[in-house]
Amino acid sequence: MNYIQQAYKGENEAWKVFITLLIVSGIFIVNLIFYVFFADGIDVVEEQKKMLELIPSKNFWLAVNLFPFAILLGLLFLFVKYLHKRSLKSLTTAREKIDWSRAFFSFGLIVVITLGLFAYGYYSDPSLIEWQFDPLKFTILVIISLLLFPLQIALEEYLFRGYLMQQVGILVKNKWFPLILTSVLFGMLHAANPEVVEMGPVIMIFYIGTGLLLGIMTLMDDGLELALGFHFGNNLLAALLVTSKWSALQTDAVFVYTAEEASNQISEILIPVLVVYPIILFILAKKYKWKNWSTNLLGKVVEPPKEDYKIIGD
Repeated sequence: MNYIQQAYKGENEAWKVFITLLIVSGIFIVNLIFYVFFADGIDVVEEQKKMLELIPSKNFWLAVNLFPFAILLGLLFLFVKYLHKRSLKSLTTAREKIDWSRAFFSFGLIVVITLGLFAYGYYSDPSLIEWQFDPLKFTILVIISLLLFPLQIALEEYLFRGYLMQQVGILVKNKWFPLILTSVLFGMLHAANPEVVEMGPVIMIFYIGTGLLLGIMTLMDDGLELALGFHFGNNLLAALLVTSKWSALQTDAVFVYTAEEASNQISEILIPVLVVYPIILFILAKKYKWKNWSTNLLGKVVEPPKEDYKIIGD
């Protein structure tokens, strides 16, 4: 059984899917509705600055923003286990057991690539990047990041590339539609970020492209492990390495980007999506010997014979 077919190991009545999505993703839906219909004219960057003036500790503000993800992740796991009567392993991978070495590899891969690109950019033109390292604040930031970012990225991965991709896949009986749908929804999740206001809607190419990359990883590798590691590495460095006044993550990072406004150069958005991401997929494909790309990404989803799985399965 492939990754999407793992959903057949549980109970998939429509009302159970509706309740799970409504409760777990309700906060994202409300946020998106507010942004689309009521946020016109609101300066997101300025509002964020006001909040930081009320709560001057960036570390505290980061923890407050990340903590709800931990609660929602717990709720998702409870719904999957007790409402859908599925194991969490079936939500994570189609392998016999979860392969955390894959998560560590993809984590290391994105960390090395990100640090390399940052170092190149910094030494090419350091004029807009300022050192702001504060040992105490940074230590607290590291602790918060290591404790809460795994829960934040786990919710997004288990919700989008996991639960939603599997449920949509067994509904429409193919793989390409849930891949596209979850990538677009993942991008829309970030639509209210300050970066969108500063750089314009073109940055949605980056967010949707990142969702597409993570979705391809999941379908080609039959599991979430690579996506989990990549997403954690990406978000961790976004918090620890460099921040800016218009960034969604306001942290006491090592560096701060001092430009008053974000660059709107489309190359800065397209290069990661069109150059870096294909290189990452190439490396992963070689290491894990991915084959049958068309079947894994575009193929049909067929319900296996009942005797091939259990309602409560591994």
